[in-house]
Parts: sequence; structure tokens; C-alpha cells
Amino acid sequence: MLDRRTGQPIAEVKEQPVPAGNAEGERYSPTQPYSVGMPAIGAELLAENKTWGMTPLDHLYCRILFKKYQYQGDFTPPSTQKGLQSPGNNGGFNWGSASFDQGRNLLIVNDLRMPVVTRLTSREEIDAMPSLDPHGIYSKMYKTPYGMYVDNFMSPLYVPCMQPPYGTMSAIDMVSRQLVWQRPVGTTQEVGPLGIRLGIPFNVGMPTLGGAVTTQGGVTFISGTQDYYLRAIETETGKELWKGALPTGGQATPLIYMDQASGREVIVVNAAGAPHNPRDRGDYLVAFALPKTVIEQGAPKQ
Repeated sequence: MLDRRTGQPIAEVKEQPVPAGNAEGERYSPTQPYSVGMPAIGAELLAENKTWGMTPLDHLYCRILFKKYQYQGDFTPPSTQKGLQSPGNNGGFNWGSASFDQGRNLLIVNDLRMPVVTRLTSREEIDAMPSLDPHGIYSKMYKTPYGMYVDNFMSPLYVPCMQPPYGTMSAIDMVSRQLVWQRPVGTTQEVGPLGIRLGIPFNVGMPTLGGAVTTQGGVTFISGTQDYYLRAIETETGKELWKGALPTGGQATPLIYMDQASGREVIVVNAAGAPHNPRDRGDYLVAFALPKTVIEQGAPKQ
């Protein structure tokens, strides 16, 4: 937490030791800044007893890989051997940003908990690849001594090798700087092993892409889950109040505005598809509002 006028920390930031790597020609800082004055969200270290699988066999496979890969905790540096990084390059907190309820002094954040496997490739290996997907697992990293391999830490069934949740929402009290509530968000309804639609809404907490937005009435909206819904969450408690179906994934932050003609508050979602399911790509703008009859009866606007 920084003073936006000066950039100076308001909550304590402390330099703490981090591991050094061994890649030839690389330089490593002995410390990194940790925001110790604020709650750490999704920052638990990986461990063998936190590996996971849908069956005993793929769980065993994940445990073997965890023991095999290099992992030194926070800021594990990439090397020419495969290693784990957590958070992965998809997040922690990602480009969806946070939302602030100024009246309640609550900061609302959503996170993504998906470790990745990394490896520095040789210049010869990466240059020999004729063409690469810009969002694929290999990056050429031009004018550097290395290329980069990055892939999600998954089992042969293409489910995460670490236990859920993979995405949560949290509320932080900015006065006490304490966590008020945290809940998994997003279900397995639209995705399962091998990318197959599971159809069962287990609320394990799925990766979130796209942030939340809060209203003065105490409601937080989010659509950036892996299932196809816009959700209304009670800002003070984290309780799910309502959800509305979307035609496909809404991996974006909702927009809220007031329709002056009807006096209704409108929530608009861009639903273009979730990254795990290329079959359901779309190009939709979906708007929700309370019914006109409810507004006319004098119900409080949310």
C-alpha cells in the first residue's frame, strides 16, 4: 500500500532474502521487497503434501514431478533445469485489478493460484524453432542468451497438480489491514479433466481472469471466473447474493452505470470466452438491471 502522491509505502515493506540462481551470465538480487504490513493473499509455499490429482495415479505423478523439479520457495529463479514458480506468469493478482469500497474501507481482490513449470533453453534450441505462438509455452526472448519454456503445472489429465482453490476473492480492511473474508470463486461446471465440460458445479475456486467492481450499496460484481456467470457478492461478508448466466466466459471487469431515463443501475459484461474452452468463443455485451417494477416500488438501488 503506497501513498499515491509520493509512491512511499504506508504499510511496512521489508527486504527479505531470496534464492540465487546459477544461470551463466545472470545477476541475482540477494533480497526482494515484501509487503509485510498487508495480508499476503495466496502466498503459501508449495509443498509435496499439497500436491493433488483426480485419481491416485495422477496424484502420484504430480508428487513425483514436484520432487523432481527445482523449487526454492518465493522468487525461485529460472534455470536450465525445469523448476516451479508460484505465483505463475498468469497471476497472483492479474490485470483485472482490485476494487475499493471507500465507504466501508474494504479492498476487494481476486487472485489466481496456478504454479508454472519454467526452464531456460539454449539460444541454439530456441532459434531452431521456425515459428512460435506468441502465447505458447516457448518464448524466444530476442537479444538474450536464452529462450524460455513456461507451462502450467498440470497432471496427465490436464488438471492442476496442486490442491485447490485455484482462484479466490478476498476483502481486506484498510484500517486494520486484516483479512475480513476470503472465499473460493468459480466452479467446475464448464471445465474438467482433459478440457471436457464437467457439468457439475463443484465450488473449488477456479482461476480468475478479470477483476471485480463494487457499488455504494454494498454489492461486489465479478464475471472473471471459469464458469459462465456474473456474480453478485455481499461486500461486507463475501456471501453470494445472486448469479446470472452468460452465453460464454466473461473474462473482463464489469462496468456499472446509471441509466438516467429509467433510473436503473445497469451492469454490463463483455463475454468473449474463457481461455480454457476455445469452442465457446463469443463477442457479447450482456447487460443486467433490476426490473423496472422493482424500481417503481421504491426498492433500494444496488
